[in-house]
Amino acid sequence: MTATAERIKNEEGLFPTAPRPDSETKPVADRTTTNPIFNNQKLKLGLFGTNCSHGLTISHVETTYETSWEHTKAIAQQADRMGFEALVPIARWRGFGGTTNFNGNSFETYTWAAGLAEATKNIGVFATSHLPTVHPVMAAKMATTIDRISGGRFGVNLVMGWFAPEMEMFGQKQGEHDDKYRQGQEWVDFAKKAWTEPGLFDFEGDFYNSQRVESYPKPHQGPYPALINAGNSSAGMAFSARNVDVNFAALDTIENMKSYSDKIRGMAREEFNRSLDVMTYGLVVVRDTEKEAKAAFQEVLDKGDYDAAENVTSLMGMQSQSFRAQIEQFKERFVAGWAGYPIVGTPEQVTEQLAAVNDAGMGGFIMGMIDYNEELKYFDENVMPLLKEAGLRH
Repeated sequence: MTATAERIKNEEGLFPTAPRPDSETKPVADRTTTNPIFNNQKLKLGLFGTNCSHGLTISHVETTYETSWEHTKAIAQQADRMGFEALVPIARWRGFGGTTNFNGNSFETYTWAAGLAEATKNIGVFATSHLPTVHPVMAAKMATTIDRISGGRFGVNLVMGWFAPEMEMFGQKQGEHDDKYRQGQEWVDFAKKAWTEPGLFDFEGDFYNSQRVESYPKPHQGPYPALINAGNSSAGMAFSARNVDVNFAALDTIENMKSYSDKIRGMAREEFNRSLDVMTYGLVVVRDTEKEAKAAFQEVLDKGDYDAAENVTSLMGMQSQSFRAQIEQFKERFVAGWAGYPIVGTPEQVTEQLAAVNDAGMGGFIMGMIDYNEELKYFDENVMPLLKEAGLRH
């Protein structure tokens, strides 16, 4: 080291810098004022899986949907004009085989979110992040960048990593279920420090060890971007109750939605003294008549790629506890909606079904569609006015 370098080092072995402006060290605004996931709509709405081939349908059903940038951007912009709150992608690095190779063609979700943040004006844009695949320092910096691009509309869907063949692509072995949540807790603790710590910090844990970490600027929204998680196992529910803003639940009946919502909201309140929203998802099929809607839904099943569905369900049965109850009994729900709760019928029936979901404690519904771009237009013209009449939207 040169004498000059030695002189400008401080006692901790770090190069001193001039005081940083508030624009770097502090968020620009409270996230409740910038991120629509925190708005006061009674039933929040979003789209799920528009970054992956076949979306939420493991089927050869006819659709104009394609995994092209032009198409996914058009879908996002349409949802933005409609006032939807969230765009939630699926993080995927390989497909599930079968004749569709379901989700095998996909966009990486951080860069996807960055592009859509620039292409939209009001909707919340999320990245789905399999935590073992991205170091917290890198993730925090990417998240801050996207949040600055979006003006505080960004969020992260935290996933522990459940698909062993994908983990092997990253040179990692699939960990035990609860160990993955221990790693996930360290990850989120680390990322939150990067988003909020005004100076340098060290982080020492079982999974991450870093010294003299700094991260500037801070996110646009404070204290940090919105966080969601789809953990529905015991460990997953505890993780959500402790850490995130929205638990994204795979639920099969209205009755289970009510009991689940009461349980996890109570856990967050009683064990961690915090509030938590709960949302669910599913395939939405709305047509002029009930017969047409049911026929369209049935076509998804009739043209289903059941080999790919079997690959999905067998892997999830072995490697994920969040969906265990659904796997065998509801295999068709994987084909038509990734095991979500299907909403099928006329505009009036769809409104009634969404109202029932909301009454059961779900603060939002993140939907898949057979043909996102075309069906969103119909949804906007025929369902959105009814949702407003029902007091679910304003």
